[in-house]
Formats: sequence, C-alpha cells, structure tokens
Amino acid sequence: MFARCFSLALVMFLSTLSAGCQSAPVQSYKVVRTYPHSTASYTEGFFYLNGLFYEGTGLTGHSQLLVVKPETGKPVQQLDLPPELFGEGIVDWGPNLYEWTWKSHTCFVYDRATLHKIGQLSYDGEGWGMTRDEHNLITSDGSTRLSFRDPASFKVVRQIAVKDGAEAVSQLNELEYIHGEIYANVWHSDRIARISPQDGHVIAWIDLTGLLPADQRVDAESVLNGIAYDAQHDRLFVTGKQWPKIFEIKALPKTK
Repeated sequence: MFARCFSLALVMFLSTLSAGCQSAPVQSYKVVRTYPHSTASYTEGFFYLNGLFYEGTGLTGHSQLLVVKPETGKPVQQLDLPPELFGEGIVDWGPNLYEWTWKSHTCFVYDRATLHKIGQLSYDGEGWGMTRDEHNLITSDGSTRLSFRDPASFKVVRQIAVKDGAEAVSQLNELEYIHGEIYANVWHSDRIARISPQDGHVIAWIDLTGLLPADQRVDAESVLNGIAYDAQHDRLFVTGKQWPKIFEIKALPKTK
C-alpha cells in the first residue's frame, strides 16, 4: 500500500512540475475599431477612464501628460514635464493620478481633474510601467520583477518574478490590470503577457504581430507599448510609441 501511494504521489508531483514548465498558450486578435493617435507621442503610460484616454509620454525634453478625446486624438488637457525628465508610466488612484520617471527617481502625484501637482514621491531603480489593483500600485522596472507599492508611501510591499513556464520574462514595460490579471507589454516585442498577480506565471500571450506594419512605424523604437481597458464596456485598447493609431482589439481563443 505504501509503495502504491508513494508512486501515485510521485506521479502527481512530476505532472505538476511538468505543467509548471510548459510555455503559456498564445492568443491571436481581431481589430474592432481604430482611433487617431499622435505620432509625436512616445507612449510610456496609457489608461482609459470616463470616456478619455490618459497618456504619459517619454523622451527627455518632450515628456508630457495628456488627456485625450478618443474620437479626435486631440488633448483636452496637457501638462509638460520639466525638460530634464523622461516620463514613464501613469495610473489613476482615486481622485489623483501618479506619473513616474525613467531614471530620475521621481514620481509625481497630480489632482486628476486639474493636473495640478499635489505631491512627489521617490524610489530606487528605474521607472517603467505602472497600473493598480484594489490595494496597491503595480510597477515594472525593465527586469523580470513586478513590484506592488503602497500608494501613500510608494514603498514596495511585495514583488513577483514573471516566468513563462521555466523561462524568466524580462523587459516588462507598460501595464494594465484587467479581470484580476496583469497585462504587460514586453519591450521590443509584439506580444502582451497576461500575468498572474499571485505568483507571476504567464497565463497566456496575446500575439499582436502585424497590428501596425513596419512601414507605418517612425523607426526601430516605434514599438508596441500601451494597454488601456474600458471596464464599463469591456473594451481593450492598445497602441505604441509614436504610432498613428490606437487599436481597439478583441483577444481570440488560445491557439496552442
């Protein structure tokens, strides 16, 4: 009896281990609608709220915080960052909005209605993407880690390491929290990772190859980067750095 039970336990353990080493399935997509997007916007942060796109742009001397009307692609509010700063991810938190920077260790807190600065926070390392769940801000720094931060202090309260099966996934960039999962752009990739916030494993990939042809991209840095979600109408939007369009897409069933 002991031998049979031990054998069964060993088989179950090996099966679990094998499943944990398997690569995540890949989803395709279909385009539902397109919206205009300024090719001057080097998109680093992106979200949708109350009928408007909020966008944080990068590049030293050109970084901005924009509130954009989807139908026209024109900003209805705009804030220029100090010229020495390179803007990165943005997120809403209650009546406020957070925007951090690439290498300046500075995160600004704004009144979302007016874009007036009401606070400033600091952190170690680089700033890349930013989103939130119900309790914490969630940030990326270009590594394999995602950090959960206290919104009041901006201190890290926990981290997860992102893996696709047994393979670590780095270069995690712009983020969005959707249906209890973290969606993440991977820099210089046309794939979006759907990540478990519990343990960091990649649940699935959305492969957006071909979404914007190469001849419509400004240069090699004009990469996919920007995920926004309209929870009220269940709409998923994606864009890229200096892309001419924002795409509303629908992720299709897993293909493998």
